[in-house]
Amino acid sequence: MEERTFLGLDLSTQQLKAAVVNDNLQIIHQESVIYDTDLPEFRTQGGAIIDKVNSRYITAPTLMWIKALDMLMDRLTVAGVDFSKIAAVSGTAQQHGSVYWQKGAENALKTLDPSEFQHLQLATSFTVTNSPIWMDSSTTQQCKQLEAAVGGPEKLAEITGSRAYERFTGSQIAKVFQTKPDAYKNTERISLVSSFLCSLFLGKIAPIDISDGSGMNLMDIHSKKWNQTLLDACGAKLSGKTRGTSAFKY
Repeated sequence: MEERTFLGLDLSTQQLKAAVVNDNLQIIHQESVIYDTDLPEFRTQGGAIIDKVNSRYITAPTLMWIKALDMLMDRLTVAGVDFSKIAAVSGTAQQHGSVYWQKGAENALKTLDPSEFQHLQLATSFTVTNSPIWMDSSTTQQCKQLEAAVGGPEKLAEITGSRAYERFTGSQIAKVFQTKPDAYKNTERISLVSSFLCSLFLGKIAPIDISDGSGMNLMDIHSKKWNQTLLDACGAKLSGKTRGTSAFKY
């Protein structure tokens, strides 16, 4: 018990960080991967890609996050981290970003080969290769549609806790549904960045936590269930309650 350690991860906008602590919360190891400098092949600026035509459209390469995790785990190994002593893993991630899993992706997660890098095995597992992130503000039209679907911004705030904001995931999903119908049709599930990170460790697509789901403009914060009117408005279909079997499913 005295030798237990704990791994904490933070998938933020500009970097992926890790800290290994002991039972006394003393930091034993720290490592980070900075996207712009450590993964220059993705050509990000501050961890993001700003569209040249519409500067309000801002995304991040989904595969970059997975490659960063591969690199981070390698660095922890080189630093001498004994993974057999890790008792628990905790993670945080940038809010509002969304990840679109290709049909068959969950099976790919279940059959990952631990001797190979994840970014190579999951290279074709996403229908939208660049994930919309919190910096994006190109969904004003979709925000208006979500508000109109339930009777206006005040009614939306009453249901979800907030009026529609461009960076929120509901409007982002609606935009993908409207502008990338083929990608949307071939999407098996949609994750938030937080549940996406968890999925890479879990070996299956993780559910969306209630606290994260409440920031999507899709959940009824009173019943803690998805609001069907809003789901229909953005094109999404959900399976189950927000916690348990909550990840987006078509």
